[in-house]
Amino acid sequence: MKVLVCAKFIPDPNLPMTVDQGSKRLVRDPAQSILDPGDEFGIEAALKLVETHGGEVVSVTMGPDSADAGIRRAMAMGVERSIHITDPALEGSDALTTANVLANVVREEQPDVIICATESTDAYTGMVPGAMAGILDMPQLTFVRSIDVNGSTVKAQRDIENGYQTVTAALPVLITVTASIAEPRYPSFKGMMQAKKKPIDTRDIAAIGLSADAAGEAGARERVTDMRTVEIQKQTRLIEDDGSGDSVDEIVAYLKQVQAI
Repeated sequence: MKVLVCAKFIPDPNLPMTVDQGSKRLVRDPAQSILDPGDEFGIEAALKLVETHGGEVVSVTMGPDSADAGIRRAMAMGVERSIHITDPALEGSDALTTANVLANVVREEQPDVIICATESTDAYTGMVPGAMAGILDMPQLTFVRSIDVNGSTVKAQRDIENGYQTVTAALPVLITVTASIAEPRYPSFKGMMQAKKKPIDTRDIAAIGLSADAAGEAGARERVTDMRTVEIQKQTRLIEDDGSGDSVDEIVAYLKQVQAI
């Protein structure tokens, strides 16, 4: 079995994120960037599948040269080899371009299972996995909390508001996982040393059959036109009790009014 995991190098979400007012893009400082924590859950799910069924785990990353630091962490966790798509022409790419880039890698690798996080921890669009599945004409299972592969079929539990659903699909399949899937393993010292020797296949857009006019800002279908600071206003209501106990009825009436009960 071959499992391909999409992994992203992002600004550390534990640190303040800043946006360039001119380009309206996140400022990405390599020294303050890490492997997306959401992708670590996908990597763990992929490793467990291969430990059960045999095969290999391959990661694919689209990002600048500095993304190698995140790729090495994925390999220290157990990923056997990685593909790194990096090209100055990709700067300013939107979700659809990203999906096209990753889909081109999937076509070449022909994995049985593709695993992504539900959404990245920097942009939070959640659009790329669905776009990939559409481009590849492949079934997609979303919000997955457990995976069981039997032959050419995958059965998964997916989180829903009041529990979970059990769904099935034929391989190949694209799966987005939640944090319920498994606790990511921490890279061992041995794993970190081995990661230094594992191969990273670095490619530009020409190597994956993408032209410059279909990448970056030139190929983007979406634009950020405005940015505003979110203002949170808390609404409060003070109910005073003069000792008569009428405040209880007033509180209940108010809670019904706001549909809290």
